[in-house]
Amino acid sequence: MIPATQLKIGMTVIYKNELHRIISIHHVTTGRGMGMVQAKLKNLRTNSNVENRFRSDERLEKAHLETHEMEYLYSTGDEHYFMNTENYEQMTLSNEILGDYTCYLLPNVKFSVEVYDNTPVGVVPPKVVEMKIVETAPNLKGATATSSPKPATLETGLVVNVPPFIEEGEVIRVDTTEGKYIERAR
Repeated sequence: MIPATQLKIGMTVIYKNELHRIISIHHVTTGRGMGMVQAKLKNLRTNSNVENRFRSDERLEKAHLETHEMEYLYSTGDEHYFMNTENYEQMTLSNEILGDYTCYLLPNVKFSVEVYDNTPVGVVPPKVVEMKIVETAPNLKGATATSSPKPATLETGLVVNVPPFIEEGEVIRVDTTEGKYIERAR
């Protein structure tokens, strides 16, 4: 059990007998009385968001999740198959569990899969993924990195802004936390 004042973004807690991930947190102090912690929680089973205000002396149970490194294999429809890199067992994850990270599903990319009571509840992608550009506007003569960026469609359908000198067919590095172009890969 941890006090509400020690909650952090990304932490998984048990709230009202359900798993919730902390999405945002804000400490509120009033002129009189105790401080409060305003938290936005995401229910990991239903994917619904809940906002709640906790007193600073309230305690929540921290969920203990197992983390397994899983390698993405392939997809069929909205089911995605992963293999545990330690014991080679396969696991199927849905679009609901992967969320916005489906745009980073490339063969042999390793994700950290969070498991609670033998049930996958979330994933963490690698920090950087290398992806090939399949469509972008043609190279502009004399373009420099300081010019305005142009949109580029990557092999998974993700669209990122790239510098104007980047061309179709190039491989770039993408930051998965923000979904942004970092640099050329090769």
